[in-house]
Amino acid sequence: MDAPRVISDDYRRLQQALHDNPAYGVSSVAFAPLVKALVERTGARTVMDYGAGKRRLRDELVDRFGLPIDYLAYDPAFPEYGPPRPADLVCCIDVLEHIEPDFLDAVLDELAVITVRQGFFTVHTGPAKKALADGRNAHLIQQPSAWWLEKLKDRFSIDHLHEPPGGFYVVVSPRKTG
Repeated sequence: MDAPRVISDDYRRLQQALHDNPAYGVSSVAFAPLVKALVERTGARTVMDYGAGKRRLRDELVDRFGLPIDYLAYDPAFPEYGPPRPADLVCCIDVLEHIEPDFLDAVLDELAVITVRQGFFTVHTGPAKKALADGRNAHLIQQPSAWWLEKLKDRFSIDHLHEPPGGFYVVVSPRKTG
Protein backbone atom coordinates (compact mmCIF):
# COMPACT_ATOMS: atom_id res chain seq x y z
CA MET A 1 0.00 0.00 0.00
CA ASP A 2 1.34 3.42 -0.93
CA ALA A 3 1.88 6.03 1.75
CA PRO A 4 -0.56 8.96 1.60
CA ARG A 5 0.63 12.03 -0.26
CA VAL A 6 1.72 14.79 2.09
CA ILE A 7 3.03 17.33 -0.46
CA SER A 8 2.48 18.26 -4.09
CA ASP A 9 5.37 18.11 -6.55
CA ASP A 10 5.17 21.86 -7.21
CA TYR A 11 5.27 22.70 -3.51
CA ARG A 12 8.17 20.29 -2.96
CA ARG A 13 10.17 22.29 -5.52
CA LEU A 14 9.24 25.58 -3.81
CA GLN A 15 10.35 24.18 -0.45
CA GLN A 16 13.63 22.94 -1.90
CA ALA A 17 14.29 26.43 -3.27
CA LEU A 18 13.42 28.04 0.07
CA HIS A 19 15.87 25.73 1.84
CA ASP A 20 18.67 27.32 -0.21
CA ASN A 21 18.24 30.33 2.11
CA PRO A 22 20.65 29.78 5.06
CA ALA A 23 18.24 31.63 7.39
CA TYR A 24 15.38 29.23 6.60
CA GLY A 25 14.79 26.30 8.92
CA VAL A 26 16.54 27.53 12.05
CA SER A 27 13.69 27.25 14.59
CA SER A 28 14.68 23.82 15.84
CA VAL A 29 17.88 25.23 17.35
CA ALA A 30 15.88 27.43 19.73
CA PHE A 31 13.70 24.49 20.80
CA ALA A 32 16.57 22.00 21.20
CA PRO A 33 16.89 22.51 24.99
CA LEU A 34 13.19 21.62 25.42
CA VAL A 35 13.60 18.57 23.20
CA LYS A 36 16.68 17.57 25.21
CA ALA A 37 14.64 17.78 28.43
CA LEU A 38 11.89 15.63 26.89
CA VAL A 39 14.42 13.02 25.77
CA GLU A 40 15.92 12.89 29.25
CA ARG A 41 12.55 12.85 31.03
CA THR A 42 11.02 10.12 28.87
CA GLY A 43 14.14 8.05 28.23
CA ALA A 44 13.48 8.29 24.50
CA ARG A 45 16.02 6.35 22.47
CA THR A 46 14.72 7.37 19.04
CA VAL A 47 13.87 10.88 17.88
CA MET A 48 12.12 11.48 14.56
CA ASP A 49 12.60 15.02 13.24
CA TYR A 50 9.55 15.38 10.96
CA GLY A 51 10.24 18.23 8.57
CA ALA A 52 13.93 18.09 9.46
CA GLY A 53 15.13 20.58 6.87
CA LYS A 54 18.88 20.88 7.27
CA ARG A 55 18.85 18.55 10.33
CA ARG A 56 19.86 21.32 12.73
CA LEU A 57 18.02 19.56 15.56
CA ARG A 58 20.41 16.64 15.13
CA ASP A 59 23.38 19.01 15.37
CA GLU A 60 22.07 20.29 18.68
CA LEU A 61 20.93 17.03 20.27
CA VAL A 62 23.77 14.78 19.18
CA ASP A 63 26.76 17.04 18.55
CA ARG A 64 26.16 19.82 21.10
CA PHE A 65 24.35 17.96 23.91
CA GLY A 66 25.82 14.50 23.26
CA LEU A 67 22.52 12.67 23.67
CA PRO A 68 22.79 8.92 23.02
CA ILE A 69 19.81 8.78 20.66
CA ASP A 70 19.05 7.33 17.29
CA TYR A 71 18.20 10.50 15.31
CA LEU A 72 15.86 9.95 12.37
CA ALA A 73 15.08 12.64 9.81
CA TYR A 74 12.22 13.07 7.38
CA ASP A 75 11.55 15.96 5.05
CA PRO A 76 9.80 15.73 1.69
CA ALA A 77 12.12 18.46 0.39
CA PHE A 78 15.04 16.10 1.11
CA PRO A 79 13.97 12.67 -0.24
CA GLU A 80 17.41 11.27 0.57
CA TYR A 81 16.39 11.20 4.27
CA GLY A 82 13.93 8.43 3.56
CA PRO A 83 10.36 7.97 4.79
CA PRO A 84 9.06 8.95 8.22
CA ARG A 85 9.62 6.21 10.79
CA PRO A 86 8.13 5.50 14.21
CA ALA A 87 10.08 6.96 17.12
CA ASP A 88 9.78 7.34 20.88
CA LEU A 89 9.73 11.12 20.43
CA VAL A 90 8.50 12.78 17.23
CA CYS A 91 9.42 16.44 16.79
CA CYS A 92 7.63 18.63 14.28
CA ILE A 93 9.12 22.09 14.77
CA ASP A 94 7.97 25.02 12.65
CA VAL A 95 6.50 22.70 10.03
CA LEU A 96 2.72 22.35 10.31
CA GLU A 97 1.95 25.94 9.31
CA HIS A 98 3.95 25.34 6.10
CA ILE A 99 1.83 22.35 5.01
CA GLU A 100 -0.47 22.72 2.04
CA PRO A 101 -4.02 22.85 3.49
CA ASP A 102 -5.22 19.95 1.32
CA PHE A 103 -2.51 17.72 2.81
CA LEU A 104 -2.74 18.73 6.49
CA ASP A 105 -4.97 15.84 7.56
CA ALA A 106 -2.64 13.32 5.88
CA VAL A 107 0.37 14.86 7.66
CA LEU A 108 -1.38 14.82 11.06
CA ASP A 109 -2.48 11.22 10.49
CA GLU A 110 1.09 10.27 9.61
CA LEU A 111 2.38 11.98 12.77
CA ALA A 112 -0.14 10.01 14.82
CA VAL A 113 1.04 6.72 13.30
CA ILE A 114 4.74 7.33 13.97
CA THR A 115 4.47 8.84 17.49
CA VAL A 116 5.30 5.97 19.84
CA ARG A 117 5.55 7.77 23.22
CA GLN A 118 5.37 11.52 22.77
CA GLY A 119 5.35 14.27 20.19
CA PHE A 120 6.66 17.81 20.41
CA PHE A 121 5.00 20.10 17.89
CA THR A 122 5.42 23.85 17.45
CA VAL A 123 3.17 26.03 15.32
CA HIS A 124 3.32 29.71 14.36
CA THR A 125 -0.18 31.10 14.00
CA GLY A 126 0.52 34.25 11.97
CA PRO A 127 2.35 35.19 8.78
CA ALA A 128 5.98 34.29 8.18
CA LYS A 129 8.67 36.84 7.38
CA LYS A 130 9.61 34.80 4.32
CA ALA A 131 7.75 34.31 1.06
CA LEU A 132 7.74 31.44 -1.41
CA ALA A 133 9.11 31.99 -4.91
CA ASP A 134 5.51 32.21 -6.17
CA GLY A 135 4.82 35.15 -3.84
CA ARG A 136 2.72 33.36 -1.20
CA ASN A 137 3.55 33.74 2.46
CA ALA A 138 5.66 30.79 3.64
CA HIS A 139 3.02 30.05 6.31
CA LEU A 140 0.27 28.56 4.18
CA ILE A 141 -1.96 27.94 7.20
CA GLN A 142 -2.47 30.89 9.53
CA GLN A 143 -5.01 29.80 12.11
CA PRO A 144 -5.35 30.44 15.86
CA SER A 145 -4.20 27.86 18.38
CA ALA A 146 -7.79 26.76 19.13
CA TRP A 147 -8.21 25.69 15.48
CA TRP A 148 -4.99 23.69 15.61
CA LEU A 149 -5.79 22.11 18.97
CA GLU A 150 -9.08 20.74 17.66
CA LYS A 151 -7.18 19.03 14.83
CA LEU A 152 -4.55 17.67 17.23
CA LYS A 153 -7.11 16.44 19.79
CA ASP A 154 -8.65 14.25 17.09
CA ARG A 155 -5.39 12.30 17.00
CA PHE A 156 -3.47 12.88 20.26
CA SER A 157 -3.81 13.47 23.97
CA ILE A 158 -2.51 16.93 24.80
CA ASP A 159 -0.07 16.54 27.70
CA HIS A 160 1.23 20.13 27.80
CA LEU A 161 0.35 23.36 26.01
CA HIS A 162 2.35 26.58 26.02
CA GLU A 163 1.13 29.64 24.11
CA PRO A 164 3.77 32.35 23.74
CA PRO A 165 2.83 35.30 21.50
CA GLY A 166 2.47 34.33 17.84
CA GLY A 167 2.08 30.60 18.25
CA PHE A 168 2.19 27.64 20.57
CA TYR A 169 3.89 24.36 21.30
CA VAL A 170 2.44 21.14 22.60
CA VAL A 171 3.67 17.91 24.04
CA VAL A 172 1.32 15.16 22.93
CA SER A 173 0.99 11.42 23.40
CA PRO A 174 -0.87 8.79 21.37
CA ARG A 175 -4.57 8.66 22.11
CA LYS A 176 -5.61 5.79 24.28
CA THR A 177 -7.93 3.42 22.47
CA GLY A 178 -10.43 0.93 23.86
